[in-house]
Amino acid sequence: MTQVKTNQFAPPGLSPDAATAITEALQRRLASLIDLSLTLKHVHWNVVGPGFMSLHKLMDEQAAAVSTLVDEMAERITTLGGVAAGLPDLISRYRSSDEDYALGRAPATAHLGALEKAYAGVIGGHRESLDQIERLDPVSGDVLVGQIRVLELNQWFIRAHLADIDGELSTAGASDEVDAALDALEATGEVLSADKASATA
Repeated sequence: MTQVKTNQFAPPGLSPDAATAITEALQRRLASLIDLSLTLKHVHWNVVGPGFMSLHKLMDEQAAAVSTLVDEMAERITTLGGVAAGLPDLISRYRSSDEDYALGRAPATAHLGALEKAYAGVIGGHRESLDQIERLDPVSGDVLVGQIRVLELNQWFIRAHLADIDGELSTAGASDEVDAALDALEATGEVLSADKASATA
């Protein structure tokens, strides 16, 4: 298995030990971003039905935006003296099984519901890491703040498809991506059974 070494150097004013602690947290965020970028391309390839073209194009735009965040995060890790964990075995080590995307070929509405939950997970992880990191290194904290801004904007583009005129999300009560997909479909009168949704991946 590929090894990620302890930081051998750090920017001035930051000890290697502190840089290593920050790098560990950022590695998890890097894995989440890579996971999200691949999920967005997956939806780009597998969305079907009404709304196909608009979501197909939106996924490409969002995948490109998240890929930029991936590069920014990886370069921050290497600036801290770490090794950016971009190889498959390393991504697997740092990612959470909670980040598995549950839908395969599915209608646009179902993917929108599931993606809203996927974004919520990544943004929540970034905010949690921000709380830990900004005390040690405001510069790395600033990277996270900028990325949260982009991720929340992308999530808003998804949520706008799922909200009613009062701003209520059709997926508000969903516990996971499949439930969110089903709730989003139900709100529009479309139907996809839970078994069908979980079997499409």
